[in-house]
Amino acid sequence: MVTIRWNPERGWHDAVVQPYRPLELDPAAMVLHYGQAIFEGLKVYRQPDGSLKSFRPEANAERFRSSARRLAMPELPDELFLGSIAELLKVDGRWVPEQDEESLYLRPFMISTEKGLGVRPAKEYVYALIASPAGSYFSGGLKPVSVWLCTEFVRAAPGGTGAAKCAGNYAASLQAQAQAAEQGCDQVVWLDAMERHWVEEMGGMNLFFVFGSGADAKVVTPELSGALLPGITRDSILKVAADLGHAVEERKLSTEEWEKKVGTGELTEVFACGTAAVITPVGRVKHAGGEFLVNGGEAGEVTMKLRQELTAIQRGGEDVRGWMRTFA
Repeated sequence: MVTIRWNPERGWHDAVVQPYRPLELDPAAMVLHYGQAIFEGLKVYRQPDGSLKSFRPEANAERFRSSARRLAMPELPDELFLGSIAELLKVDGRWVPEQDEESLYLRPFMISTEKGLGVRPAKEYVYALIASPAGSYFSGGLKPVSVWLCTEFVRAAPGGTGAAKCAGNYAASLQAQAQAAEQGCDQVVWLDAMERHWVEEMGGMNLFFVFGSGADAKVVTPELSGALLPGITRDSILKVAADLGHAVEERKLSTEEWEKKVGTGELTEVFACGTAAVITPVGRVKHAGGEFLVNGGEAGEVTMKLRQELTAIQRGGEDVRGWMRTFA
């Protein structure tokens, strides 16, 4: 693991690669009381030539800084974020799997460590980076997932922390995820906080909707409102879909439009995306008034094509945008 400490006097200091071990925290460490905690998630892939590369880690570094600003935490410079990955891989690079659908998952995070019970930004922090070999995110692999449209709970509201990758957002999601499981669904779909009408995210992933089919299909995703996490995979899909000749659109999309246009055949596919899952098709949608299938409950052609394009880039295929960064 890697750790780097921060305080106002010394800035970022004491960067070290060390054996994996517990972190020592005082019971009054401010993270335990006021929740200054952010994290990222990214993967390292073994390439056909044996080299180790990661997909757009610079974007993770940028989002990590953005999350830090929102929680009044110090910003970790990009060179330290990327450097910590390089240094860890010098030691743990052998843990990167060789099989398809497998990778080394990296979890960078930062917490406040100063002792104190006053409510204010802390003056001491630790950044850490840990890693673990990872397989497919969902136990069902590429099997389409079922989702629950949640109207009781919300993930984020305008002006809140929805665009930050902070621990509290995920803690607040657990009860809704449990509700989805009680409804027999794999994941929860978040709706907007004001009207509980507009689709925002699925669990910790962004959502996409495909209208039409083939080369004429349009790829639509909810617009960034400040309440959604600006996903790196989301941004990548918008670019790859456009490269493939699809019209792409970022706009509001309601639950009513979702169900109605699936019924008319206009909306043909739905999928979720994120670093861990890459792209996962959505097959069944359940809400308080009933349920319906998307594309007969099967993965769609556009969904699978986009997934193929992204995973090909990650696994050593043509990288025209220079998204893959070599670490070893």
